[in-house]
Amino acid sequence: MTIEILGLKTCDTCRTARKALPEAAFRDIRDSPLAPDEIAGLLARFGTALVNRSSTTWRALSEAERAVDPATLLARHPALMKRPVIRHGDSLLLGWTPATRAALGLA
Repeated sequence: MTIEILGLKTCDTCRTARKALPEAAFRDIRDSPLAPDEIAGLLARFGTALVNRSSTTWRALSEAERAVDPATLLARHPALMKRPVIRHGDSLLLGWTPATRAALGLA
């Protein structure tokens, strides 16, 4: 079963996930941005949890920018996406949590 990690090459959490899943394909969302339909699909699956509100990128946004819809925010600022997003077959997993690792058989 194929595994794809969506994230940032400079993200420590993504690096940890990549190290644990060496066979996984990796897509840096800054170098290869998500298409609008991909963002819509991720938002449909994860809702606003997809937006990392504890990031430095979020803290740097003005109140007006924060009020923009999540799809537009994520298209403008890929670093706002909570990372990593892992595609494992037909399932999508968000973050490098114990639940994600268990779903991947790494617990």
